[in-house]
Amino acid sequence: MPTAPNAVTLRGFGHAARLVLRRDLPTDYYTEAMATYIQQLAAKTDPLRLVVQQGGKLAPRKLVPTHIEQLISYKPGRPPEQLKKELGIEKFINLASNENPLGPPQSALKAISAALPDICRYPESGSFKLREALGHKLGVNIENLAIGSGSESIMANIVRAFLHGDDEVLTSEGTFIGLLVLVKAQGVKLRTVPLKNYHFDLDAIADAVNDRTKIIYLCNPNNPTGTIFTRQEFDTFIKKIPEHVLVIMDEAYYEFACDNPDYPDSMSYRMDNVLTLRTFAKAYAMAGLRLGYGLGHEYLIDFVNRIRLPFEPNSLAQAAGLAALQDEEFLEETLANNRHAMAFLEDAFDKLGLQRVPSHGNFILVEMNSQEKVNRIHEELLKRGIAIRPLAAFGLPTCFRVTTGRPAENHLLVKHLKTIL
Repeated sequence: MPTAPNAVTLRGFGHAARLVLRRDLPTDYYTEAMATYIQQLAAKTDPLRLVVQQGGKLAPRKLVPTHIEQLISYKPGRPPEQLKKELGIEKFINLASNENPLGPPQSALKAISAALPDICRYPESGSFKLREALGHKLGVNIENLAIGSGSESIMANIVRAFLHGDDEVLTSEGTFIGLLVLVKAQGVKLRTVPLKNYHFDLDAIADAVNDRTKIIYLCNPNNPTGTIFTRQEFDTFIKKIPEHVLVIMDEAYYEFACDNPDYPDSMSYRMDNVLTLRTFAKAYAMAGLRLGYGLGHEYLIDFVNRIRLPFEPNSLAQAAGLAALQDEEFLEETLANNRHAMAFLEDAFDKLGLQRVPSHGNFILVEMNSQEKVNRIHEELLKRGIAIRPLAAFGLPTCFRVTTGRPAENHLLVKHLKTIL
């Protein structure tokens, strides 16, 4: 009886794999194994390693879990330099990403410059100075703070720390889509309830809580609608939520809304099951550095910190954040620019007959009642060197979002909209 060679290479359908064979088994034994493998290739699954185990049984093992295969990654807008090249334009205005049009504070740039000679060293792992400064500003202990490479990094750590098995996450449709990717990557179920007039429907969310609900995600102000739920609405909501359910309050746009007396600053509640997320990306104009922080009960924050990457955020981000946090003049300049920009755009959009949603952030959502119209406006503005954000990826295909810019940028946007509409 002939014995098998050491190995055979199978190729086809763009794949190649090596099937390891045992010398003490007949060649005919592998016929079924090869047929199975070719079927898998034909179905265009991911490559399989077919291992012949003791006893002659084959064990096909998928390299990629099914819930990872089904993920659709977050797709940001195309980079400005790429768009300039594609469209043959020299100047480009990005009003798509909710960035601060003023650019980073000079205080942060000076701090980065001073920290540059030490980038050969690892960052301070606990971000002690930054946590200390934040604690002093917010009136909390450093044990109540987690620092990460953007608030989304902390959100990812929360997901990894607290979700497993049959746990479920509950949130609204039409909110930050980064959460969807994180939850699905963890392999747990995400349930949503519809928006109500572009607002989080807190009553519906509370009614949807079940025995498997582990986390409720709230975004206030909400991205991409810009709407808020009020202090009274949150007070009513939180009384309905069991203490073992963790509530994430994403307050990335907190600085733009906190002067509203109806806005429920989550830091004023000090509840054991509430975790707050904030960022330096928006009001502090440091989106490219990736710096954010989380606040909550020290018991929860301890576990979030246990699983974060050892040396995040990087040393330049820490230095810049510490400087920006103390730069009240820059923050006020940012808020003043945003107030003027929002007033101008709201008035201009009303005169153009656009259906806008009242916003408490640094952006405005416009409802066009047609995805075709949204796509046409988006493409026509791109040709003129201005980017806005269509919201199909957020589940709002008939809407687009516009970030506030500098006065000249806002005027140019309105000028072009008049010719396009």
